[in-house]
Amino acid sequence: MQKTILGRTNLTVSRVGFGALPIQRVDMETAKRILRKAYDNGINFFDTARGYTDSEEKIGNALSDVRENIIIASKTPGRNKKEVLEHLETSLRYLKTDYIDIYQLHNPKTLPDPNDPDSTYSALLEAKEKGLIRFIGITNHKLNLAIEAVKSGLYDTVQFPLNCLSSDEDLQLVDLCKQHNVGFIAMKAMGGGLITSPASTFAFLWQFSNVVPIWGIQHEWELDEFLALEKSPPAMDEKMLEMIEKDRAELAGSYCRGCGYCMPCPVGIEINTSARISLLLKRSPIQNFITDEYRNKMELITKCKECGQCRAKCPYELDTPSLLKTELKKYREFIANLKA
Repeated sequence: MQKTILGRTNLTVSRVGFGALPIQRVDMETAKRILRKAYDNGINFFDTARGYTDSEEKIGNALSDVRENIIIASKTPGRNKKEVLEHLETSLRYLKTDYIDIYQLHNPKTLPDPNDPDSTYSALLEAKEKGLIRFIGITNHKLNLAIEAVKSGLYDTVQFPLNCLSSDEDLQLVDLCKQHNVGFIAMKAMGGGLITSPASTFAFLWQFSNVVPIWGIQHEWELDEFLALEKSPPAMDEKMLEMIEKDRAELAGSYCRGCGYCMPCPVGIEINTSARISLLLKRSPIQNFITDEYRNKMELITKCKECGQCRAKCPYELDTPSLLKTELKKYREFIANLKA
């Protein structure tokens, strides 16, 4: 497994990182088998978060006996010093460790004041002084905040969405991180599941030696796919570029990435799927989306109360209620055409 240095942390990490958000959807034994297989095949970088339900617990269960051989990154959504330190205590307990390598502020709306003794950044400094964390990181979906974080000199790593759909503007962050020796952790490497060819986005990201993608893995076959790509990285040839351009054309504009920050919905709408159903119908097997059960899920959109919670929580600032209504209309048309 090829390794790289993650910015000024000087941590040597596998260029294939393990994104542990999806393993919250599988049982403990399945998660242990997948995580252990990843480790046995050379993956040493595992990214999780306090907000990923039992993801941290599963990593602790699977890998605590090899703790000294792995790099763990976790995150806190804490809004003040007290909350961050409480989250950290819980994370350490579930991960079965006495330190976390990279502790990240999880998608804050603004950067905290480093001079405020009660700020979230103050909590990270205190945790670092106590040896509970080794390095300070931040995750964000907003380019301006990511740039500000890098230039501040306060963060050792930045985690930001990056894949073969990324704009030239987003790609400038890669160079900026290199200039400031900040580790770049790439999330959403598969575009929230809408990029259908792992080879294309893998080849695209492999070009940047200072970028470490964390591939979201739920199934063992997904792990096998990324392990195979790492052993024989695909070239960015003309055929690959054509595939990427096709994806860019189809996914141009604003679309739901399926991150789930908008959830839960007060009336039970499965927003992170329903808000992008027209894309999923084009890019995934449709069987699970045309059942009576799923049709009922989509019809829940008619019960939307326009409370605005989803709109306020969306890191991409989408008008989620309007998007849901548009997607329901497209879905109904799709189902009607199937019956015709």
